[in-house]
Amino acid sequence: MPLQSLIDRIPTPTNRWLRVLAIAAVVTQGGIGVTGSVVRVTGSGLGCPDWPQCAQGSLVPVQHPELGQLHQWIEFGNRTLTGVVSTVAVLCLIAFWLATPRRNRQVWLCLVLLAGVGVQAVLGGIVVLTGLLWWLVALHFIASAALVWVAMLLVRSIAEGDEPARQAAPDGALWLIAAMGGVLAVLVVAGTLVTGAGPHAGDATTPRLDLPVETLAHLHAALLFVFLGMTAGLGFMLRFGGAPSGLWKRYVVLVAAVLAQGAIGMIQFWAGVPAVLVTIHVLGALLVVGATASVWCGARDRGPVPVATTEPVRDADREPQPA
Repeated sequence: MPLQSLIDRIPTPTNRWLRVLAIAAVVTQGGIGVTGSVVRVTGSGLGCPDWPQCAQGSLVPVQHPELGQLHQWIEFGNRTLTGVVSTVAVLCLIAFWLATPRRNRQVWLCLVLLAGVGVQAVLGGIVVLTGLLWWLVALHFIASAALVWVAMLLVRSIAEGDEPARQAAPDGALWLIAAMGGVLAVLVVAGTLVTGAGPHAGDATTPRLDLPVETLAHLHAALLFVFLGMTAGLGFMLRFGGAPSGLWKRYVVLVAAVLAQGAIGMIQFWAGVPAVLVTIHVLGALLVVGATASVWCGARDRGPVPVATTEPVRDADREPQPA
C-alpha cells in the first residue's frame, strides 16, 4: 500500500489530542531533568559505566563486583526515560504535521523538541564516558530547562493564531518579562555552578568545581532576590495596568512557584543540602522556568486560532483579550 494511502487513513488529530501531547512534552522534558537529579544525589551517575550500553556487552544492568545493582537500575531507569521523552517528541511531530490546518510554527517547535532530545541523548552519553564532568552535567540540565520552555510555547500555540505577536500586556510589561527570562537563565546557570561545587556529584570519584560552595550559593540567592524583585514589579504593572485575567492567573502561578522555590533553597542550604531537597529544588527550578514561559506566552497575542476542518474552535481555546 502506498505511503500516502497509509497517511490518509490516520485520523486528523483534534485540538484536545494536540493539547494532551503538548502537555506530555512539558511533563517528560521536565521529568527527565528531575530523574537526572535522582541519579546524581544517589551517586548512581556511573551505575552504567558504558554508553549506549549499560555495561560492556549488555544494554541492561548485570551482576558486577564493582557496580551496585541499585545504582545500575537507577541510572538505567533514567536512560530508559529518554525513550519515553523521544516517543512523545516523535508523536508531537506526527500529530502537529497531520493537524488541519498544518501550522508551520507548531511543526518547527516539534522539530526543535525532537532535535533537543537527540542532543540530550548524545550529551548524556558524553557525560558518562567522560566520568561526569561537572560542566557537562550542568549543560545537560540547562538543556532540559530550555526544552521545557519550548514545550510551553507548543502548548500555548494550540490556543493562539499565527499572526505576528502583538503586546497583550500593559506598556513595559513585555520588556520586563523578557528581562526576567534573561535573569532566570543566569539564575539556572548559577544553580548548576552550586551543584558542580557541591557534595552531590553523581559518583564519589568525580572531580568537582573548585570554588567555594557558600560563595556560589550566595550568588545564586542574590540572583533569586533580583528575580523576585522583578516579579513583584511585574505584579504592580499587571494589577494596575489592566492586564487580561488570563495573564494575571499565569502570574499568580509564577509567584507561587518562585516563593516555594526560594523557601526550599533556603531550607536546603541551612539543612546541609540533603539529597531529597536537592531533587525537590530541581523540580522547583523547572516549574519556575515553565511558569515564566507561561507568563511570556500570555503577554503576547497572535490572533484567533485558525479554524480546523475537523472541529470548530471553542471559546475555551481562546484567552480573554485585553480591553
